[in-house]
Amino acid sequence: MSEKQCTFDYAVFRLVPRVELEEFFNVGVIVSCPAFKFLDAQIAVNEEKLRCFAPDTPLDEVKEYLSIIPQICAGTGSDTISKMPQRERFYWLTAQRSTIIQPSPVHTGLTSDPAATLEALFKKYVR
Repeated sequence: MSEKQCTFDYAVFRLVPRVELEEFFNVGVIVSCPAFKFLDAQIAVNEEKLRCFAPDTPLDEVKEYLSIIPQICAGTGSDTISKMPQRERFYWLTAQRSTIIQPSPVHTGLTSDPAATLEALFKKYVR
């Protein structure tokens, strides 16, 4: 018997140090799977790559901003967004913006294990 496959949505977080140039590198992945009540993100900044790519980028600020994303996913932050329903948090985090941290367009797939899917996407796009 095969495992239940459910749809999931994901986006890749991009670091865009100079927004006007639209050059970026991937720093995280977020996965939402409502059927499993799953919302989580994995984040990692390759500091060496960032220093080569954009040495003037404030690394501490970037890391602090990115660290909030998993907290919002878990609903553990003290901010208003963390208290929103899970799906609304996903849409808020993946809304297009013109800042140095930008989400990719949202993509959809099928999974029977959203946590494993998040890990696989993170390995594929970030590591």
